[in-house]
Amino acid sequence: MNFIARADCETMDKQDALAGFREKFSIPPGTLYLDGNSLGVMPKGAMARATEVVEREWGVGLIKSWNTASWWDLPVVLGDKIATLIGADAGEVVVTDSTGINLYKVLAAALALVPDRRVIVMEGSNFPTNNYMAQGLLAQLDDSYEIRFVEEHELEQAIDEHVAVVCLTQVHYKSGRVLSMQALTTAAHLVGAVAIWDLCHSAGALPVALNACKVDFAIGCTYKYLNGGPGSPAFIFAASRHQGKVQQPLTGWWGHANPFEFERDYRPAINIRQMLSGTQGVLSMALTEVGLDLALQADMALVREKSKALTSLFIDLVEQRCAGHNLNLVSPRDAQKRGSQVSLSHQHGFAIVQALIARGVVGDFRAPMNMRFGFAPLYIGYVDVWDAVEHLSQILDSEEWRRKEFNQRSAVT
Repeated sequence: MNFIARADCETMDKQDALAGFREKFSIPPGTLYLDGNSLGVMPKGAMARATEVVEREWGVGLIKSWNTASWWDLPVVLGDKIATLIGADAGEVVVTDSTGINLYKVLAAALALVPDRRVIVMEGSNFPTNNYMAQGLLAQLDDSYEIRFVEEHELEQAIDEHVAVVCLTQVHYKSGRVLSMQALTTAAHLVGAVAIWDLCHSAGALPVALNACKVDFAIGCTYKYLNGGPGSPAFIFAASRHQGKVQQPLTGWWGHANPFEFERDYRPAINIRQMLSGTQGVLSMALTEVGLDLALQADMALVREKSKALTSLFIDLVEQRCAGHNLNLVSPRDAQKRGSQVSLSHQHGFAIVQALIARGVVGDFRAPMNMRFGFAPLYIGYVDVWDAVEHLSQILDSEEWRRKEFNQRSAVT
C-alpha cells in the first residue's frame, strides 16, 4: 500500500468529472459531511422551490394548484424520474408514503400472487423497519405464515419451493455490503417465488437494473442519496406485468380508478396509481424533485466509480494512519461488493463518532459498535476523505473521545 499524501487527493479532486456538482449543494462551512447515506444535504435550489410552492402555488393558487401546478400528477411524474435511475420504465414507479408503509403494500400484493405458499425469506440483520412491517402484516394473516430469517451466506439455500416471497435489501444499511440482485432474483423465480428489493441505500448511489433483473417489486427512500430532504416520500416499483393483477391493501381514494367519481365501493386503478392511498404531501414532494433533477444530471456509471474510489481511499487511509487503535473493517474490502459507505467497529464507536461530529466531521453510529461513514459522490471529494481521517487519527491518538460529553447518548445516534 503506497503512502497517500493530501496533495495526492488534491490532484484527484482536480481530475474528478463530478466535481462541478458540489457547488449545487448547500454544505455548512467547516463541515465534512459523511452521512449522506442517512440524510442527504440540501440542494441549493430547494429553498427557491420551497418559496415558490408556499408563496405562489399555495399562497396564490390555493386549491386551483392541484390542476394548474400539477400537484395531482406529482407522484407519477416523480416516479418516472426515479424509474430512470433504477432501471425501470415509465409508469412502473410512484412516489408516495414512507418506505415501511410501501413495504407493507408490496409484500401484501406479492403474497397474493402466490396464495398457496406461506414463507417469506428476509435477512435477520435487515434494517428493523422491514422486519417489523413484515411481522405486523403476518400478524394480521393466519398463523400458517412465517418469516425465514437468514443471513447472506444462507440465502441461496433458504430459497426453496416453499417460499412465496424473497424480500431483500440491495445494500445493507449497517455494513454497506451489496447483494447480487440478478442472482438472487433469478433464484427466487426458479422456485416460483416473488422478488422484492429495498433500494434505500442504492438508489442514487449506484446503477440499479430492476427490469434487467426481472424484479417484481421494489421500494426505496428519497432522503439519502437522492437528497429529497428529511422525511421526504419514498417510492414503489411495481413491474408492469403485475399491475392490474394484484391489489395492495391500503385502498385509499388516490388509488381508485376514478377518484373524483366518489363511488361508495373501492375499484382499483389498473396502473401504478393503484399503489397510492391517501392525499400526498405536496410540499415535501416538490422539494424531492429538486434532488431528483440533480441526480438525473449525473452519469450513474461515473457516480459508482467515484463511490468505489472514495470508499477505497477511506479504508486505505484509516489503515495507514489509525493502526493500533482496534478499529475493525465491517464493510467488504472488495469495492464491487460495497455500497457508497464504509462501516468500522470499535468498542467506543459511539463516543468516537460524537467527537468527530464536534470537529465538524459528520458520520453516524449504529449499535452495537458500528461507525458509519457515507460518501455521496456528488458532493464529497477526495480531500474531504483525507481530512476526515486526519481528524479520526487525532481523536484516537489523543483519546479525545473519552470526554464526558461524547459519551452521553441523545435520542438519535
